[in-house]
Amino acid sequence: MDLQLTDKAVLVTGASSGVGLAVTRMLLAEGARVIAVARDPGRLDTAMAALEDRDRIHAVTADVTDRVAVESAVASGAEHFGALDAVVCNAGRSLMARIGDTSDEQIREELDLKVFGAWNVIRAARPHLAASPVGAVVNTNAILAKQPEGRLAITSAARAALLNLSRTLGEELAPEGIRVNSVNLGLIDTGQWRRRFETYRSEGGDLDYDAWSAEIAADRGISLGRFGNADEVAFAIVSLLSPRASYITGAHVDVGGGVTRQP
Repeated sequence: MDLQLTDKAVLVTGASSGVGLAVTRMLLAEGARVIAVARDPGRLDTAMAALEDRDRIHAVTADVTDRVAVESAVASGAEHFGALDAVVCNAGRSLMARIGDTSDEQIREELDLKVFGAWNVIRAARPHLAASPVGAVVNTNAILAKQPEGRLAITSAARAALLNLSRTLGEELAPEGIRVNSVNLGLIDTGQWRRRFETYRSEGGDLDYDAWSAEIAADRGISLGRFGNADEVAFAIVSLLSPRASYITGAHVDVGGGVTRQP
């Protein structure tokens, strides 16, 4: 199916790895043009160099918590391609800590990244998206927004804030022709989980990665019994960006393998 994304200009944050890189690849495969944004210039350059269709990629270094840097990145991308049709707010990480073990500074950093990390991008892109006939935003979020975990206390709270902000923006920006949706991911096989597996092995664990991850999936109540992968998340994101999804806004799609903890 043609997702009608050919020549559309899409800005993707966190584009140097994981879900952001998978979204970038999928958009290029659909014929879109991509403004790839990440904070580490070395990692971004390495990731983009491995992709085909370099003439349809504009790589920009920016920290999404820095409003001025984000405004510059958005302006650079819109000028380079002559338009900006959609954004994917994907930059993020998780803080594995219970509330009593979390400092005030860490709390502020999590809220800054999850809330301002998206809002800075959307705010800067808003006039460009309003000028596009297919303006769209997808915020990469997490099922934690609806199913908080004590071991991810502040990340869960920040994710909930982003989910509510996304719903509010879906309503507020609709009169401007801008759709805003969320994709809530569960346990996704990314570098972060690979690093945790390496720690497990270094501490004497004897399971291989598949068995270790399946054990975690079972503990988390994942019906499919496994981690997801970045392409599975990217498909949901790119589908929501498509003009074929033009009557979907203020919604969220869970990509979590059937997590069952939520009543």
